[in-house]
Amino acid sequence: MINKSVANWVTIIVGSIALLWMIPLVGVVVTSLRPLTQTTLGWWNPDDFSLTLDAWTTVWTKYPLLDAFWVSVKIAGLSTLIPVILAPMAAYAFQFLKFRFRRVLLILIINAFVLPNQVVVIPLFRLWRELGMIDNIWAVIIPFAGMSFAWAVYLVKNYLEDFPKELIEAAMVDGCGPIARFFHVVLPNSITPIAAVAILQFLWTWNGLLLPVVFLRSDIPLTALLARIQGQYESNWDQMSVAAIVTTVVPLVIFVVFQRFFTAGASTKSGSKE
Repeated sequence: MINKSVANWVTIIVGSIALLWMIPLVGVVVTSLRPLTQTTLGWWNPDDFSLTLDAWTTVWTKYPLLDAFWVSVKIAGLSTLIPVILAPMAAYAFQFLKFRFRRVLLILIINAFVLPNQVVVIPLFRLWRELGMIDNIWAVIIPFAGMSFAWAVYLVKNYLEDFPKELIEAAMVDGCGPIARFFHVVLPNSITPIAAVAILQFLWTWNGLLLPVVFLRSDIPLTALLARIQGQYESNWDQMSVAAIVTTVVPLVIFVVFQRFFTAGASTKSGSKE
């Protein structure tokens, strides 16, 4: 049994680390609420302390923050939905179905891990320019979904390696075909890896900056707008803090709401539906 004093020390250490982790977040919030003249020497400076919403008002009126928010929602939502639908199907096929070149195709997909995302930017830019897709959100959604497909299939397939084969065999005895086995047996009991793929993919695409900056011009997401808010000759730290807060709210809510799926492996692997 763990000594009570040791447990208390662990709580104190973990709590201290959590407080230190929250200091940057507090700094961003305070910077967005204090005048820029008061934060130039540090947001923690207590001299002449006052609060104002001028930065929030300026950002909401000067920049298309709401439009950029909806662009981010569309890009992250569609870029997440595509691999969430296709990756479980591919993982099921690689794990339970027998077909020619199965191992070769799996190796080709997994090898996509070693390809840096930055390598495809220039070829994609030339392709989208020839197809007239520059400044089209699908020019960002397609590579976001495509580049995440490899690790999504790998993650779900690793989960299915421990999937109870008795359930598959029982479904086969009942006359279920491959498609029926997937939708009625495998899919309802694979919520954990699918949710993990959805959360990680949404966070990655929501915070993505390189592809939106390169391919989009007018309809830009929050991350690209945040880069534009930064002044060319001066740092608008208060306005950048406002945009950073708006940008991080949605990923934070998504993670808090769906984090329970990361700890749901025990129940889903037993073959019981949630």
